[in-house]
Amino acid sequence: MATPLQKRKLMGEINVVPYIDVMLVLLIIFMVTAPLLTQGIEVELPKAGAEPIESAVENQPIVLSVDAAGNLYLNIGDDEDQPKSSGVIVEDVTKVLRASPGTPVLVKADRKVEYGFVVGAMVLLQRGGAENVGFVTDPLDTYPVPE
Repeated sequence: MATPLQKRKLMGEINVVPYIDVMLVLLIIFMVTAPLLTQGIEVELPKAGAEPIESAVENQPIVLSVDAAGNLYLNIGDDEDQPKSSGVIVEDVTKVLRASPGTPVLVKADRKVEYGFVVGAMVLLQRGGAENVGFVTDPLDTYPVPE
Protein backbone atom coordinates (compact mmCIF):
# COMPACT_ATOMS: atom_id res chain seq x y z
CA MET A 1 0.00 0.00 0.00
CA ALA A 2 1.30 3.42 -0.92
CA THR A 3 1.88 5.92 1.79
CA PRO A 4 0.97 9.56 1.27
CA LEU A 5 4.63 10.52 1.28
CA GLN A 6 5.51 8.38 -1.70
CA LYS A 7 5.56 10.17 -5.05
CA ARG A 8 3.48 8.96 -7.92
CA LYS A 9 5.31 7.66 -10.98
CA LEU A 10 5.05 10.17 -13.86
CA MET A 11 3.80 8.94 -17.21
CA GLY A 12 6.42 9.60 -19.91
CA GLU A 13 4.18 9.01 -22.94
CA ILE A 14 2.24 11.52 -25.00
CA ASN A 15 -1.35 10.72 -25.81
CA VAL A 16 -1.51 11.20 -29.62
CA VAL A 17 -5.18 10.30 -30.10
CA PRO A 18 -6.39 13.95 -29.89
CA TYR A 19 -3.77 14.97 -32.47
CA ILE A 20 -4.94 12.25 -34.84
CA ASP A 21 -8.53 13.42 -34.43
CA VAL A 22 -7.57 17.00 -35.26
CA MET A 23 -5.56 15.86 -38.27
CA LEU A 24 -8.48 13.85 -39.67
CA VAL A 25 -10.87 16.79 -39.23
CA LEU A 26 -8.43 19.09 -41.06
CA LEU A 27 -8.02 16.52 -43.83
CA ILE A 28 -11.78 16.37 -44.35
CA ILE A 29 -12.04 20.18 -44.35
CA PHE A 30 -9.32 20.49 -47.00
CA MET A 31 -10.84 17.73 -49.12
CA VAL A 32 -14.20 19.51 -49.12
CA THR A 33 -12.90 23.04 -49.72
CA ALA A 34 -10.24 22.28 -52.39
CA PRO A 35 -12.73 21.74 -55.26
CA LEU A 36 -14.55 24.93 -54.28
CA LEU A 37 -11.39 27.02 -54.64
CA THR A 38 -11.05 26.29 -58.34
CA GLN A 39 -12.57 29.12 -60.31
CA GLY A 40 -12.44 30.03 -63.90
CA ILE A 41 -14.22 30.36 -67.18
CA GLU A 42 -15.46 27.15 -68.77
CA VAL A 43 -13.70 26.69 -72.11
CA GLU A 44 -13.16 23.61 -74.23
CA LEU A 45 -9.39 23.61 -74.74
CA PRO A 46 -7.75 22.44 -77.95
CA LYS A 47 -5.57 19.35 -77.73
CA ALA A 48 -1.82 19.43 -78.35
CA GLY A 49 1.15 17.17 -77.75
CA ALA A 50 3.10 19.79 -75.81
CA GLU A 51 5.03 19.27 -72.59
CA PRO A 52 3.87 21.06 -69.42
CA ILE A 53 5.56 24.36 -68.67
CA GLU A 54 8.13 24.06 -65.89
CA SER A 55 8.43 27.54 -64.47
CA ALA A 56 10.91 28.60 -61.83
CA VAL A 57 8.88 31.74 -61.28
CA GLU A 58 6.92 31.70 -58.05
CA ASN A 59 4.32 34.12 -59.40
CA GLN A 60 1.00 32.91 -60.63
CA PRO A 61 0.83 33.26 -64.42
CA ILE A 62 -1.38 35.80 -66.15
CA VAL A 63 -4.07 33.86 -68.00
CA LEU A 64 -6.24 35.56 -70.62
CA SER A 65 -9.25 33.32 -71.35
CA VAL A 66 -11.34 33.54 -74.53
CA ASP A 67 -14.69 31.76 -74.38
CA ALA A 68 -16.63 30.37 -77.37
CA ALA A 69 -18.45 33.70 -77.83
CA GLY A 70 -15.17 35.64 -78.01
CA ASN A 71 -15.46 37.29 -74.57
CA LEU A 72 -12.17 38.01 -72.80
CA TYR A 73 -11.50 37.17 -69.14
CA LEU A 74 -8.37 37.93 -67.14
CA ASN A 75 -7.35 36.12 -63.95
CA ILE A 76 -6.26 39.39 -62.32
CA GLY A 77 -8.43 41.20 -59.81
CA ASP A 78 -11.58 40.32 -57.93
CA ASP A 79 -13.93 39.98 -60.90
CA GLU A 80 -12.23 37.14 -62.78
CA ASP A 81 -15.57 35.74 -63.97
CA GLN A 82 -16.63 39.00 -65.65
CA PRO A 83 -15.69 39.82 -69.27
CA LYS A 84 -13.17 42.65 -69.57
CA SER A 85 -12.65 45.26 -72.26
CA SER A 86 -9.43 45.45 -74.25
CA GLY A 87 -8.35 48.68 -72.51
CA VAL A 88 -8.74 47.18 -69.03
CA ILE A 89 -6.81 44.07 -70.08
CA VAL A 90 -3.88 46.12 -71.40
CA GLU A 91 -3.81 48.25 -68.22
CA ASP A 92 -3.95 45.26 -65.85
CA VAL A 93 -1.30 43.27 -67.72
CA THR A 94 0.98 46.33 -67.85
CA LYS A 95 0.68 46.84 -64.07
CA VAL A 96 1.49 43.21 -63.28
CA LEU A 97 4.40 42.95 -65.71
CA ARG A 98 5.95 46.21 -64.48
CA ALA A 99 5.78 44.96 -60.89
CA SER A 100 7.00 41.45 -61.77
CA PRO A 101 8.59 41.21 -65.24
CA GLY A 102 9.18 37.44 -65.07
CA THR A 103 5.49 36.57 -64.78
CA PRO A 104 4.43 33.93 -67.36
CA VAL A 105 1.65 34.99 -69.73
CA LEU A 106 -0.77 32.41 -71.17
CA VAL A 107 -3.79 32.38 -73.49
CA LYS A 108 -6.58 29.91 -72.74
CA ALA A 109 -8.99 29.82 -75.68
CA ASP A 110 -11.98 27.62 -76.44
CA ARG A 111 -11.36 25.36 -79.42
CA LYS A 112 -14.48 26.72 -81.14
CA VAL A 113 -13.36 30.34 -81.01
CA GLU A 114 -12.22 31.91 -84.27
CA TYR A 115 -8.50 32.30 -84.84
CA GLY A 116 -8.86 36.08 -85.14
CA PHE A 117 -10.07 36.36 -81.53
CA VAL A 118 -7.03 34.42 -80.30
CA VAL A 119 -4.67 36.64 -82.30
CA GLY A 120 -6.48 39.71 -80.97
CA ALA A 121 -6.02 38.44 -77.41
CA MET A 122 -2.29 37.95 -78.04
CA VAL A 123 -2.01 41.48 -79.44
CA LEU A 124 -3.59 42.87 -76.26
CA LEU A 125 -1.09 40.95 -74.14
CA GLN A 126 1.80 42.26 -76.24
CA ARG A 127 0.50 45.82 -75.83
CA GLY A 128 0.57 45.20 -72.10
CA GLY A 129 4.26 44.31 -72.29
CA ALA A 130 4.24 40.52 -72.66
CA GLU A 131 7.19 39.38 -74.75
CA ASN A 132 6.41 35.64 -74.69
CA VAL A 133 2.89 34.27 -74.74
CA GLY A 134 2.10 30.58 -74.19
CA PHE A 135 -1.05 28.56 -74.81
CA VAL A 136 -3.01 26.41 -72.38
CA THR A 137 -4.00 23.08 -73.97
CA ASP A 138 -5.28 19.66 -72.96
CA PRO A 139 -3.08 16.56 -73.44
CA LEU A 140 -3.14 15.05 -76.92
CA ASP A 141 -4.26 11.60 -75.75
CA THR A 142 -7.69 13.00 -74.78
CA TYR A 143 -8.35 14.35 -78.27
CA PRO A 144 -11.44 12.78 -79.90
CA VAL A 145 -10.50 10.68 -82.91
CA PRO A 146 -12.59 11.48 -86.02
CA GLU A 147 -14.47 8.50 -87.42
